[in-house]
Amino acid sequence: QVHLVESGGGLVQAGGSLRLSCVASGTIFSINAMGWYRQAPGNQRVFVALITSDGRIYYADSVKGRFTISRGNDKSTVNLQMNSLKPDDTAVYYCNAVSSYYGDSWGQGIQVTVSS
Repeated sequence: QVHLVESGGGLVQAGGSLRLSCVASGTIFSINAMGWYRQAPGNQRVFVALITSDGRIYYADSVKGRFTISRGNDKSTVNLQMNSLKPDDTAVYYCNAVSSYYGDSWGQGIQVTVSS
């Protein structure tokens, strides 16, 4: 199994920054990609950013130029640097890992609130 734990959320004013981190444990060698999704109240969970094991990076259009995804050297950690935050970025953010053995794994979610 792959277990994910997120940290770094909180409350910030519009225009501010936050950095989310996610640490994976378990069968981490089987992870092909790690990324972030978010779910705002009343909405479905949507894709935010992804980094693959070979370093390819993808972003949702809504966060391009403001968010940066990166991973640690040991490839068991993924970070999301969020700059120029907007109230529309308010959501619960979920870390995701895609494993060749276990498919999708999810963290418990972490709240990000951007005040106007």
